[in-house]
Formats: sequence, structure tokens, C-alpha cells
Amino acid sequence: MNVTPGPTAVPPAVREAMADPQPNPDIEAAFADRYADVCAKLETIYDTSHDVVVPGGEGILGLEAAIASLVAPGDRVLCISNGLYGDGFADFVESYDGEADLVSVPYDEPYDLEAIAAALEAADDGEPYTLATMVHCETPTGTLNDLEPVLDLLDDHDVVSVVDAVSSLGGTPVPTDRIDVCLGASQKCFSAPPGLTTAAISDRAWTAMDAREPSSLYTNFLPWRDVSEGFPYTHLSANVAALDVALDLLLEEGLEDVYARHETAAERCRERGADLGLECYPDPERCSPTVTAFRLPGEAKRVQQRVADEEDVVLATGLGDMADDILRVGHMGYNADLETVDRAMDALESVLE
Repeated sequence: MNVTPGPTAVPPAVREAMADPQPNPDIEAAFADRYADVCAKLETIYDTSHDVVVPGGEGILGLEAAIASLVAPGDRVLCISNGLYGDGFADFVESYDGEADLVSVPYDEPYDLEAIAAALEAADDGEPYTLATMVHCETPTGTLNDLEPVLDLLDDHDVVSVVDAVSSLGGTPVPTDRIDVCLGASQKCFSAPPGLTTAAISDRAWTAMDAREPSSLYTNFLPWRDVSEGFPYTHLSANVAALDVALDLLLEEGLEDVYARHETAAERCRERGADLGLECYPDPERCSPTVTAFRLPGEAKRVQQRVADEEDVVLATGLGDMADDILRVGHMGYNADLETVDRAMDALESVLE
């Protein structure tokens, strides 16, 4: 039983959709029609008036493509971080010869608004920022960041925003229309298989991409702006079919009910964890409704392995330097379910006791 924060368990109807015969994405209009339907459904889930595109490629493609599409050599980028993926944006910027200014805090703290404001004001007196990057839900630590105050600052300084919402989109509201490039992926709260990136892109971001004229094909959003004459490369037809059905399931349930289901599952997980004496990382008021990270210093890998071997339940550890200090339970998408959470926590309780 997979109760990790992605790739998530996939509902039967979504799996069945992948097994159906698929239209040829390079030739048949039926595929183009399905792709258009998927984008329209995503506009509803993103709650946005921005264009939505769905390139073929796992969610990290979106993070790199956002940088490749917007950053020219020498451009300054403000990378706002309190986690592994926030830090990772700086690596992407530098790989495309941009200049990354990382404003970071310890992973269990909120964004430092004073430091962000100071960086923006200093840049106004010199070389301004091309864009700013941040992460809504830092999956490795289960942290949900408050984006609104940062977006206010970026608006004040007319800075384009890029947000990784891969593990929050579809599980909790995202202020998409305030974001220039809002990134998602198929394998998290949508509960479709990995393989597709989603992105809501503002007119301001498209204009910036046109000015940048990125040379890449695969890590480039511009060819996806208008696919009326065909797709940039052969699309993943079975993955698009699966995502189409996964989105139908979310919309049939209703987004408000979906968000409430995630909140309820998260509360149950943390209540059960507290009963076991487990502490959340970070503080519970800043935890995401899609994933809970428990502190288990020096024990996470051993406990994860025992839960898998003895209880047949797959949990996740932390990543990077905290791989052995954090144990994560994913209650996102199809797994945002009280029975699933109880099964996972029963398994964890059995091992810990």
C-alpha cells in the first residue's frame, strides 16, 4: 500500500483509461480535442483565467522549463526558499547562466519577508530582477508557504513570479491568478501517473518569454502556447487520457469538497501522530493538507523499512540531509482518505510500539 507524497496511488478508472486504445497524437483530431478538454478542466482546477498548457514530461520538467523560458544569461533571479525545491530553483538558474540571489531561511521557518523586501529594494537601485521563484508546498518537509505577502512584494516591484505548486495544486487553494507561471504535475493531488507537467501562464510571462526567445525545444513553454497546428513533439497520449479521467473525478466531487477531504485526512494523520508522541515538521499551523512530515531524528529510514517489511505500507523519508530525520505520510489525491490514513498510522503505530 503506497501512502507516500507522490507518485500517489492511482484510482482504478484512471488506470483503465491508460489501457484503452489511444488516438495518434500526431495525426488524429480526437487527441487534440482531448488535450483541449484537459486544459479547460485544469483552468477550473487552477481557478484561473491564464492559459494552461500540459507538456509531456514529469513535474521537474516544468520547473526547469520555467527557468529556461524566462532566464537569459546574466539575468538576475530572486530565489526565495525554505526547502530543498526552493533551493533547487537557484541551481536551475545557474545552469542557464543566470545570476541566482538565494534568500533562504531554515527549512522549518516561514519566508523572511523583511529579507525579501530588502533584496527587491536593493535591486531597484541596481540591476533589477527578471523574476522570482518560490514553492507553495515543500514536499520534503510538508511545509505549506503563505504566498500572498510575497506576491504583494513582487507586485510592488513589478517582478514576474514562478511558483512550484506541484504538491499543493488540487489539494488546497492556490492563488494562481496572482502568479505568472504556476506549475503542477500529474502524479500528486491529481492521482494520475507521473509523466505530465501542467502550467498556468500569464500574458506577462508569455511576453517575457517572447523577449527571451529561448532556444530549447523540450524545456521551452513557448511552443505550447498555440498547438492548433500540432504539438511540439509526440505527446504522451495514454498519460493525457489518464489525466483527463483523474480531473473528471476531482470536478465531479467538487473542489470545495476535495479541499475539505484533504484537511480532514491531514487532521487525522496529525492526531494519530500526536498520540504516538510524534512531532510535526514544521509547526502544525504551517503544515500542508497534502503531506505530513514527522520528526524521527536518525530513525526515519529504519522505521520506513520496518513499516514496509512488516506491515506492507510504503511511507517516505525526508530528502537530502534530512533523509534519515523525517518520515512522511502522503494524504494527497486518492490517498486523502480517512481509511487510508488510519491504515498507514496503524502500521506506523505497530512498528513504533
